[in-house]
Order: sequence, then C-alpha cells, then structure tokens
Amino acid sequence: MANGGGGGGGGGSGLRMSSNIHANHLSLDASSSSSSSSSSSSSSSSSVHEPKMNALIIPVTMEVPCDSRGQRMWWAFLASSMVTFFGGLFIILLWRTLKYLWTVCCHCGGKAKEAQKINNGSSQADGTLKPADEKEEVVAAEVGWMTSVKDWAGVMISAQTLTGRVLVVLVFALSIGALVIYFIDSSNPIESCQNFYKDFTLQIDMAFNVFFLLYFGLRFIAANDKLWFWLEVNSVVDFFTVPPVFVSVYLNRSWLGLRFLRALRLIQFSEILQFLNILKTSNSIKLVNLLSIFISTWLTAAGFIHLVENSGDPWENFQNHQALTYWECVYLLMVTMSTVGYGDVYAKTTLGRLFMVFFILGGLAMFASYVPEIIELIGNRKKYGGSYSAVSGRKHIVVCGHITLESVSNFLKDFLHKDRDDVNVEIVFLHNISPNLELEALFKRHFTQVEFYQGSVLNPHDLARVKIESADACLILANKYCADPDAEDASNIMRVISIKNYHPKIRIITQMLQYHNKAHLLNIPSWNWKEGDDAICLAELKLGFIAQSCLAQGLSTMLANLFSMRSFIKIEEDTWQKYYLEGVSNEMYTEYLSSAFVGLSFPTVCELCFVKLKLLMIAIEYKSANRESRSRKRILINPGNHLKIQEGTLGFFIASDAKEVKRAFFYCKACHDDITDPKRIKKCGCKRLIYFEDEQPSTLSPKKKQRNGGMRNSPGSSPKLMRHDPLLIPGNDQIDNMDSNVKKYDSTGMFHWCAPKEIEKVILTRSEAAMTVLSGHVVVCIFGDVSSALIGLRNLVMPLRASNFHYHELKHIVFVGSIEYLKREWETLHNFPKVSILPGTPLSRADLRAVNINLCDMCVILSANQNNIDDTSLQDKECILASLNIKSMQFDDSIGVLQANSQGFTPPGMDRTSPDNSPVHGMLRQPSITTGVNIPIITELAKPGKLPLVSVNQEKNSGTHILMITELVNDTNVQFLDQDDDDDPDTELYLTQPFACGTAFAVSVLDSLMSATYFNDNILTLIRTLVTGGATPELEALIAEENALRGGYSTPQTLANRDRCRVAQLALLDGPFADLGDGGCYGDLFCKALKTYNMLCFGIYRLRDAHLSTPSQCTKRYVITNPPYEFELVPTDLIFCLMQFDHNAGQSRASLSHSSHSSQSSSKKSSSVHSIPSTANRPNRPKSRESRDKQNRKEMVYR
Repeated sequence: MANGGGGGGGGGSGLRMSSNIHANHLSLDASSSSSSSSSSSSSSSSSVHEPKMNALIIPVTMEVPCDSRGQRMWWAFLASSMVTFFGGLFIILLWRTLKYLWTVCCHCGGKAKEAQKINNGSSQADGTLKPADEKEEVVAAEVGWMTSVKDWAGVMISAQTLTGRVLVVLVFALSIGALVIYFIDSSNPIESCQNFYKDFTLQIDMAFNVFFLLYFGLRFIAANDKLWFWLEVNSVVDFFTVPPVFVSVYLNRSWLGLRFLRALRLIQFSEILQFLNILKTSNSIKLVNLLSIFISTWLTAAGFIHLVENSGDPWENFQNHQALTYWECVYLLMVTMSTVGYGDVYAKTTLGRLFMVFFILGGLAMFASYVPEIIELIGNRKKYGGSYSAVSGRKHIVVCGHITLESVSNFLKDFLHKDRDDVNVEIVFLHNISPNLELEALFKRHFTQVEFYQGSVLNPHDLARVKIESADACLILANKYCADPDAEDASNIMRVISIKNYHPKIRIITQMLQYHNKAHLLNIPSWNWKEGDDAICLAELKLGFIAQSCLAQGLSTMLANLFSMRSFIKIEEDTWQKYYLEGVSNEMYTEYLSSAFVGLSFPTVCELCFVKLKLLMIAIEYKSANRESRSRKRILINPGNHLKIQEGTLGFFIASDAKEVKRAFFYCKACHDDITDPKRIKKCGCKRLIYFEDEQPSTLSPKKKQRNGGMRNSPGSSPKLMRHDPLLIPGNDQIDNMDSNVKKYDSTGMFHWCAPKEIEKVILTRSEAAMTVLSGHVVVCIFGDVSSALIGLRNLVMPLRASNFHYHELKHIVFVGSIEYLKREWETLHNFPKVSILPGTPLSRADLRAVNINLCDMCVILSANQNNIDDTSLQDKECILASLNIKSMQFDDSIGVLQANSQGFTPPGMDRTSPDNSPVHGMLRQPSITTGVNIPIITELAKPGKLPLVSVNQEKNSGTHILMITELVNDTNVQFLDQDDDDDPDTELYLTQPFACGTAFAVSVLDSLMSATYFNDNILTLIRTLVTGGATPELEALIAEENALRGGYSTPQTLANRDRCRVAQLALLDGPFADLGDGGCYGDLFCKALKTYNMLCFGIYRLRDAHLSTPSQCTKRYVITNPPYEFELVPTDLIFCLMQFDHNAGQSRASLSHSSHSSQSSSKKSSSVHSIPSTANRPNRPKSRESRDKQNRKEMVYR
C-alpha cells in the first residue's frame, strides 16, 4: 500500500505500544498521527524494518479506549478554543452590524412617518400614533426585562456586595487551584490518554472549569460592551482553558496545552486583597501590582516554552522536541530576563527560539523597570509601620503631637522616674515623621517600655495600629517654640477631634499654648473633663506662676519643682545648693488617710503628719455632708480647723517619694502612737475600714490617676458649692459693707471687677508717670508688636486681682511696652481695676524711671516675639537685654519733694475713689509685719494746690536690688541673666542660680505636668487652684462665651467665695515669730503658725549667703521646699505659707485709707495674720540716725 499523505512521518513506521513511558517521551510527536488508517494497518502487518526516525509514543493503557492508531489530537483541543473565540467574535460583530442596519432603517422610517404625520394633520396623526405607542410599550417591556437580568448579573459579580466579593474571591482561588493542577500535570506528557472517571485531577479540573463557565456567562450578561469583554485578558484565558477540558472528556485524552494561561489571573491579586481590605495604602497596592504582573508574565512565558520545547515544531513533524520540566523553563526565563544566559538550558525548537527573541525584548524591559521599583518600594517601606501588640496585664498610652528629641527626652525622664511607684505602663509614640538617629537611639535605650510607630493620629488606620481604643490615655505634646501658637493649637485641637471621633471614651491630656484656644475644646461633644480629659494651657500656667511670684517671690520655682520628678543629689559642703537640692527632691503625691484621723480637724491631722509621719499635707479631697452635693467632691487647700476629716479622705502630700506617703494610709493610733521613727510605720494587723467610692475600683492606687471626675470640683474649681456648705463658712455673719447695688466682683465672686474702660483712659505719658508716685506696684515689661502672637496677659492679671485680696491690697499694675500690641490685649484686661499703660519700650531707661521701677514690688519681663526659630539662642534676646539693662541702672538714695499741678493729678487707670470713695493722689508703702515686704497703702495726700510731701526710705541705689522675674524660652539662655554666678552652660535649668532664686522662669518646666496629670489628675486641679487665683471650668465656659469677665452684684454667696486661702510670705525679723527666727526650729514655727493662726507653712525663702559666718551684702534668695522639723531658722528668712482669708482686715484697711498715716488704728481684736501685734512695737519712722540705719539694714533683707 502506498504511504500516501504521511506528511514526512514515513508510512512504514509502526506504532510501538508500551505502558512503560520513559521521561524523554513526555514530549509530543506527530509522526504517527500523519498516517492514514489504511496505511497504518498495512504497515503494522507487513513492515519488517525499524523506522528511521523516532516515533511519538502516546502513553495508553488497556483500560483506556484511546485511538489505537496513535494519532495526535492536539489540533482538536486548539480548534475548540479557536472556534469558540472566533465564532463568538463573529456573532458579536454580526449582531452589531445588523443592529446598526436596523437602527439606520428605523431612523429613516421614523423620518418618513414624521413627515406623513405633518401632512395628514392632527386627527390622522392620532390614529397613526396608536400602533407606535403599543410598539414602544413592548420594546420598553423587553428592555426592562433585559436590564433586570443584566443588573442581577452585575450584582452577582460586583465586589460592592458580599455575594459579589465572595464570588470574586472564589473565582480567584479556583483559578489558582487550576494553576496548581497544571503544575502537577506538567510532569506528565504533553498529550496522553486518560480515563475521566479514574483520573482524579481531571475531575477536579473539570469541576473548576464548569464553575468558570458559569462565571463567564455572568460576566458576559453584565458586560456593557460585549466586544470589549470578548477581547479582554480574562476572557481569552477562559477561551483557551475551558473548552479543551470538555474536549478531553469527550476524547478520553488530555492535552496540557495552554492551561498555563491561568497564571494570568495573578494580575488580579491586588484587587482581591483590596476587596478583603488587606491592602489600604498606595505603596502596598503598587508593590503587589508590580509583583503580580511580573510573576504572572514569568510563569505564563515559562508555560509556553514548556509546551513548544516538549512538543517540537509542527513542520519538523515534532521531531526536534526536548524534555524540559516546567520549572526548568521557569529557570530559563529568569536567566533570560536578567541577561545572564548561562547556556545550560536553552531552546532548541524554532518556535521556542522565536518566542525568546521577542520575549527577551519585553522581558528585559520589564525586568529592568519592575525589579528596581519593587526593590525601592520594599526598601522605602516604613521601618516603624507595624502595629502595636498589647501585652496582657499591662496598660499603654499613646503620645503624639510634637515629637522631637527634646520633648521626648523630657517626657520620658519625668514619666519613667524611679520615684514613681511601679510604673507598669508602656509608652507608644505616634508621629508621621521617622525619628532621627538621636531620637532612635533614645527609643532603643528605653525599648522595654517605649515603642515608636510612624503614622498620624488624623488617620483612623494609624489609630487602629496603635490600639487607641484600648489605650489608657492619649497625650498630645505641643511645640512651645513655634512661631504661630494659634496654628499649633489648631493642629492639636484637630488631633483631639480625630481621636475622639475614633474613640469617644479615650482619655486625652493635651498641651495648649494659648488660653483662648481652650474654648474650642469645649465644642467637641465627647470632650469631658469629668472623665479625665485635661488641657494643660502653658500660657495660663506660665503667667499664673509668674503672677504668684509677684505676691511671693520664689513661689514659681517651688511649685515647678513640686510637680517635677527630681532625683536627690547629695552635697556634703555647707552651701546654698545643699539645702536647695534637699527641697528639690520633694514631689506632690496623694494618699487616702487612715481611719485613725477620722473626726480630727485639718490642722490637727496636718500637725500630726508633719511631726510624727514626716509628711506635709497641704490639702484634702472633701465630700460635702449636704445630700444634694454628696456625690460632688472638692479639693480644699488648708481649709482651717472647722473641717473634720471624714472616712476615706484623700490627702495631698509633699514628700520625697511615694513610699513615704504610704505612712498616712498605714498609720494606726493603737500600734504606731509610741513609734518615733517614721520608717517603722508599716501596715499592721488591726482591722480598718478601707473606704472607696462605689464607682471607683478598690484596686486603684491613689498615687495613680484619679478617674473620678467629681474630684475636680475643688474650692478653686467650684467655689459656689463649697460656700453653700455651712460647715465650711467660718463667720458667715461677718460679711459687712455689702452693697448689692455696686458691682465690685465678677459674676463668680472670684475676681475684682470694674466697668470696662477705654484704653485711652489708662494710658500714661512719661511726664504723667514721672509726676505720679508709684510705689509697691508691679511693672510688666512686655516686648511685642502688631504682628506678635498674643500671650494672654489676662492670665497674668487675674491672679493679682483675686477676690481673696482686699481692694487696698491689690498691687497696681503698669504695663510698659508697645501700645499697638497692648491694644490687642486690652479687650481681655479692661475689666480689671488698677491697671495703667505706659507706651514705650522696656529698653528705655527713661520709661523705666518714669514708672519708678526702683520702688516696685516686682518687675516682670515678658516677650511675645518668637520669630528667631533658626537660632533658638536669640529668642530671648529682648528679655535678657532688658534684665541686664535694669540691673545696671543707678538710683538716688531718696525721693524728694514732688510738685503736682495746681489741679491735682490722678494717673489714668488709678481709681479716684478708694473703697470708701476717698480721693487718691498717690501711694505710700507701709511696712508689713506679715510679709516682710512693703504693701502699698492708699493714703490721702494734701489737697490740690498744696505740695504733697512723700518721704520714702530707699536703701537701694542699684538696679541689682530690684525684684525681677524674667521669662525665658530657651533654657540655656539662663546663663546670661546673672553675670556673677558660676553656672555651667550645660547645667539643667532647675540647678541654675536664677531659677533657684525665683528670678527666671522657663515654660519647659511645665512639661512635667503631662506626666503628673496622667498619674493623678487632681495635681493639675491643685496647681491651677493655687496659681490662677480661682479659675474654674465654669469660668472658662463663661469666658469662652463672652471672652470677658462679667460683673455681678455682691450677694452672700458670691462674697463667700472670697473666703479661700492664698499664698503669702511670713517675715521672721519682726512679729510674733521673731523669737523663732534666731536659731529656732522650723518645726516649732510650723506648729505655732498652724495652731495660732491656721497658717500652713511649706517652705523658706532664704538669703543665698545666710549660711556664711561673715555678713554678706548679697540680697539674692533661694527656695527651700518642705524643710525638716529640726531645720534651723535665721532672722532674715521669709516663710512661704498658706494664709486664711480675714474679713476684718478689709474693715481695718478701709478705715485706714481715710486717716493720714495712722497704721496703728488697725483692729487688733482678731488674731488674723493681718493684725498680728508687733513685738518690737517700733514707730513707723525712725527718729534717730542710728535707728534709721538699723531700720534700713532690716528692710534690706526683705528685698
């Protein structure tokens, strides 16, 4: 028989049937498939020669009904895909062509009908429109049905619904599964006979492809553009993978073919991850896209090489094939793309080599562009982009805002201080800028308690990363040195809004720069100070501390040291630093009082704690006995002997560490009454009642933060409630001279108030100021201009106008500075009495002499200019120059006769009427036995036209003796204030002499309040009560509403608010304590002052060189906080004390204002500190030169 139609395969070549297949025969060969059935039969029976070429061996078993002639059927698999693709494409194009022709025909017919309708008239038109309407209804019905089916299909495959997302993810997962089956089958021959019912992988692949076929139908129905859908990648993948599976079932044979195209489904991997909300950032999406495109292209190309190399070229009768595994092809494609080309594996077929020629162009370009970009994205991945993993049993806080090396180091130094009792809190920093090397090293040093994550609190995703919902609190730090404080506050307010929006219950403690911006926090619905939210206003506290220094110099240093954690530094030498540092190691703590104190008065408990427990208690948390306010708690500072300690009272103590304060909780009268060593006071076995609020868990340590919001209702924060309790009002019936028709105080009764004044009425010219005898006043030197940020001078004036001062005790305030700047501040100052303005500059000595700066009680130097951000050392240049300028000034020893004009002169801002409408033409300083400084006493001078003679003892002739406090922005600039000190430039601020003496104050010391407030939010309430003069949340809400104090009529309730203690300085040179001033013990003074006058002493303001045996002319003083009982006093000491308010002092001073100089006419019936009799009984004016010199030496120590 003829070989006919063999196609180069050789008609005489027989088929060798074998069930044992060698690996080299995994490739396909088409030599046998080219023979006809007759020639094959004849050859198999008659041929006696071996074939000259290798024949294809198709694996077959006796159980598989495969074609015994061994013909290749790859074309059937490929034809099924091509027919499906091109057939569908032809149908779509044909449908589009017919639709287009139909549309054109209908359009022409519509025009003809429209013309006919115009010609026939309206009556005939109605008749012709009827069938058209019916037709349109039918079309509309058809379109509606098709649209609904299309919408249903769109919903099924859309990732916007749960069903669609599940379906999309399932299709992707099954595609990957089909690809895995391909990887498994790639180890088999390209084409082989298989039984569908016995081949498990073929059955699974068939099930997958049935699902793909159904999904393809849904996609086709939902597609708007069928032609574009037919040509997209996913559709092409289905065309060349789904039909061959059905052909393989029909023919009982398998062809590996183009199943590798399933790898192209990997391109959708990023979309699937986005559907599952795994990828959320642009960088991660881009990275996954690049990787998926690169890998899918790589695997698909490797599949094509595997197919052609194992099959061979068709025109070579598939004889030039080579056995390559799929993974060898993957390796070949990688070395080809990377242009390495080792040559160990290469393409032999013409199709393979032709494909490699084109692939190397695109593959090399993809490799050169994708791989570097992938590496860059991985390299640029945030180093601190992970998520916080909460540790069971350990709390964590989130710190954000202004995160720098300085702010973080100051915060960590105070927060993780060893004096804190068991700080089991992890600190999580969140900032959108990665830390520099120094900050990173700081984090690594504290890696056990500190973690850093890069992100923004304005991004909810970043808040979720740091587990803000489970955080114990969120602390927001502010940039104290920014050029625009309002912008910084706005940023922090936005952070609060974002955090509260994400988790309304989170406790937030934020720093604010400007007082007026605190009002914006009240607009946040979830902001609740009762639940622990706090705003630490740096301007309010800074100016409040400075204002208190005007009343008792050095108090700012003492209070700043109390809420800052300082380690004890022991100095053996007998220097002033030794005593100062002993006081610096004291901090403020809270602890519940033992039941042994129940029923005792506050002075009794205070004395017992100081003498026996070596603790200083300055305040308590009081729960009112009134039923309506029983749930409200207040913080009472030195309330007096009328208050009895209740069960479960929380005390505020000054001590060196938290362990010492535990003595107040463990104290038992039965067990510890005879113990002299306070260290032996430990927990005893006596049964005691431990009191806690129902809403407060018993495990809460009082040294930690107090979460009960009611604790904030202190006498300073809610004075009205305090004064409603009759037990807390000593002498309610002593309120005299109450005129309900005159508004003397604000509506809360906490501050002196006057009707708003125009700024022109309080402006002094230099000549007017020079003609005015200003004495005992406060000079405020302010640097600022029309473009400077407002610093809030109201916060400086309010403590000086607190209502617990009598009107005659108010120090006159004179502002020296730019009138343009002060006009901007005046809106918040026009309701305060005794305020004047001298337009000028603090650097002008003429302006300073005009306001009698040498006679002032305090000179405050402030600056609103903070523009030198590049060089922080220059931020304080104005304040330093002004301070040095004042210190270098020289003054005469006395002030002579001043000539007033014939009409008499009252300076603007000074009231013409005293409290009793007496004319005021000047001020004279009256030596005070109580404070050791000169209190301004209003006196009536000669009538107009006379020569008012004012004689003032003035022992100072140099500006170095002027009491001064300078505000600094940069701590290191403190070295320039005192030229005669020996401070190292690297010395910490609290160790420098100006700070220890109370002559310098920097806002950086307030950083410690963040930690103190977190651990105990009552500390902030106590500090604000002491320094602000009585600012309350209610008052803040009122100021936020009106931006000004509102005057109120005097009522018993508002006047009762004046009955609160204040800070003062007690002189030991003269008075009832003079006997203790010379070698006496501080403990004796403490007990005597507490028992006799209800005065609570808590520190000493001592001359710097008082410890020297030789007398020194230095008048500088330093602060000693909470000295021990046996501490020896010297006569020149000034004692810091909390003084009770005295109603009788107002009456005596009011009557004094109508007399000439009769200071002896003050009432001596009350044993208040205002009327303590003088033991020396000296006359007001020394009559001899010797006594005058003695008086001068004594008065010099007061300064």
